[in-house]
Amino acid sequence: MAKPKDNPNYKVVAENRRARYDYAIEEDLECGIMLTGSEVKSMRAGGVSIADSYANVEEGELWLINGYIPPYNQAKTWGHEERRKRKLLVNKRQLAKLWSARQREGMTLVPLVLYFNDKGRAKIKIGIAKGKKAQDKRATEAKRDWQRQKARLMRERG
Repeated sequence: MAKPKDNPNYKVVAENRRARYDYAIEEDLECGIMLTGSEVKSMRAGGVSIADSYANVEEGELWLINGYIPPYNQAKTWGHEERRKRKLLVNKRQLAKLWSARQREGMTLVPLVLYFNDKGRAKIKIGIAKGKKAQDKRATEAKRDWQRQKARLMRERG
């Protein structure tokens, strides 16, 4: 997703860079996320991690599991749990699509990016992914290395 120019509200909070290495992302979907006030303030301060988290469909709802949002120091009385389950907001058609993809062999719902959109609302991008095997990871790494080497050669020659 390209960063909108001239927009001070757009801010990437956390990115799961390892997801594209470990998984083959087939499709992605933007979801809203239900947060408390102290979670939003903590997200704006930074330190959020979605690297070890995943999404799951439980009881007809989509949940983000094991996402880490650090405690907000100024909200001592009404703070939040760091690794609680957080509800993700999607419509019924999208939820049915995610549920059917989850039922297929080897498919996983992986969070890719957590950000504030141009209106200042917290959003998360979920990828429908299939796990890569070791040889697939090696091929991806070799392709990436070749692209770097090719760019280096082009820069040197002209």
